[in-house]
Amino acid sequence: MKKFRCGDVVPGCASVFTGHENEILAAVAVHAREQHRIAEVPEQLVVQIRQAMTRL
Repeated sequence: MKKFRCGDVVPGCASVFTGHENEILAAVAVHAREQHRIAEVPEQLVVQIRQAMTRL
């Protein structure tokens, strides 16, 4: 299990996601589209998200 804080990549965002890496990435894709108006998460951002994940 891992944890990702969106604010670690997008300053000011308080959203937090927990779960397995693939679950977090799927939830973040929806969050990015709905809250940050990012239609498709670019690979460079996925790398940043993975690096910001911590183990629970």
